[in-house]
Amino acid sequence: MNWIILILAGCMEVGFTFCLGKTKTATGHELALWWLGFLLALALSMFLMAKAAERLPIGTVYPVWTGIGAVGSVLVGIFFFDEPATFWRMFFITTLILSVVGLKVMG
Repeated sequence: MNWIILILAGCMEVGFTFCLGKTKTATGHELALWWLGFLLALALSMFLMAKAAERLPIGTVYPVWTGIGAVGSVLVGIFFFDEPATFWRMFFITTLILSVVGLKVMG
């Protein structure tokens, strides 16, 4: 269950980076809603990460949380914000994923 909570925390990190990206082009009420979404996703992400850290080692929780956030944010950038999907970008994202998986397997 703690791993599910940690994965949800990472997904919320991706959510708040998506909202942050949307604030770049929004105006008026739409801008306020994206900022609200950012703050809610940020708070939920931190809360869930803290809950996961109650039972999992913090040396595993934080890298997994940031890894999910980093990989998810790159994918959000590629699929929603027209960022490039170059070979080297995908190569290093893959090494990041393998490192996070390695922490789980070895921990």
